[in-house]
Amino acid sequence: MEVYVGMDVHCKESVFVAEDGEGKVVCEGRIPTTPEGFRLLRTQYGLEPGTSVALETGTSAFFAVRHLARLEFEPVVVNAHEVRKQASRPNQKSDRRDAIELCEGLRRGSYRSIIHVPDANVQRLRQTLSRRRHFIRLMTRETNAVKHLLRSEGLGDLARSLKTEVAWDRLHKRLAFAAELQGLFSCHHEVWSCCRKQVEHLDGELEELAKFFPEAMRHLRTIPGVGTIVGLTLIAVLSDVERFPSAKHVASYAGLIPSTYQTGERNYQGRITKKGSGELRAMLCEAAHQAAKARSPLHPYFAKLCAKRGYKMAVVAIAHRLLRISWAMLRHGTEFQVERLGVEEGPFEVKSTRYYRFKETSAA
Repeated sequence: MEVYVGMDVHCKESVFVAEDGEGKVVCEGRIPTTPEGFRLLRTQYGLEPGTSVALETGTSAFFAVRHLARLEFEPVVVNAHEVRKQASRPNQKSDRRDAIELCEGLRRGSYRSIIHVPDANVQRLRQTLSRRRHFIRLMTRETNAVKHLLRSEGLGDLARSLKTEVAWDRLHKRLAFAAELQGLFSCHHEVWSCCRKQVEHLDGELEELAKFFPEAMRHLRTIPGVGTIVGLTLIAVLSDVERFPSAKHVASYAGLIPSTYQTGERNYQGRITKKGSGELRAMLCEAAHQAAKARSPLHPYFAKLCAKRGYKMAVVAIAHRLLRISWAMLRHGTEFQVERLGVEEGPFEVKSTRYYRFKETSAA
């Protein structure tokens, strides 16, 4: 007998409901959200290996998925927004009702937003990148706080780049004339230095994690502007590239396609949707800035778009192109090939004729 399980997972306890193929409740109850609790679900209620278990996205979802998979269950993670939209009683929300909704949707196959569950190495990579991103944001926050402090004291000319330890030490010496201001500055400097050490430590861990993806990293590093962090972000977000049938699906998954509104004779395309991983879009845009350099093979595309639509629009368009190229390279296991871009390699000299220019003023 095939059984379907819906589970509403919380940090302490989880509520589950199991139904057979006809929708009859087989068993239900509460279990602790611990490895022992999930094992109890398997032994006490007699659920067979291969039983499908539906969960909605949340903080503890992937923790539950890992332990359910070890017990030979087949966990299915559904987008929580879709679960709420399809709820038959949206104004009567309870843990048991949520578990029933998950079980019913799994049994009928009505859910479309199924979340991909990556393997252990990709999950660890995602967590490490997330922690690195957290400390980078703290460093940026401390830098902006110091700049605001200097501007409020009329020392805005000293609020320059503070990206290195040398720059912070130099600014500390310049503030020797103001003891109170120097003391406040030291507080921010200590927090920034602590975060910087954590980022360096995480960078070392990322280098070790890159060894789990040698072929993918070797191919991605051949793309202009793509380094270790951008390459690992691509691997972490895309995970299994075979789950995307085409490059258009990848671009839509990353939110790098224009939003569309079409009705009747009206067809409007607006800004990019920004669905999916914001960190992936940020990393791709960082890599896309390299296309502004004349030696980049993507520069002809960038220059044309920049003249037509502006610098920011060109950066987003190049980021979109980089994503499609990266997906194709990961799927086919190939390196970056300039000849497939439809550009020629130079150098080329461009001569222009100007019919007017400013008059040359003679020195008095």
